[in-house]
Amino acid sequence: MSETKSAGSAGVVAVLVIFVILVIVALFMFGGRLFGERKGVDVNITAPSK
Repeated sequence: MSETKSAGSAGVVAVLVIFVILVIVALFMFGGRLFGERKGVDVNITAPSK
């Protein structure tokens, strides 16, 4: 009984750890683009003067 419980909780912990690692990797990949240096096109919207 206790072996099944510990194995089940170990599986849940393993899934949570993998999920957290994936979130951290995603933040490094996309967060660098969102919050870091912007290397994209600088959009400056102004009304043309007539």
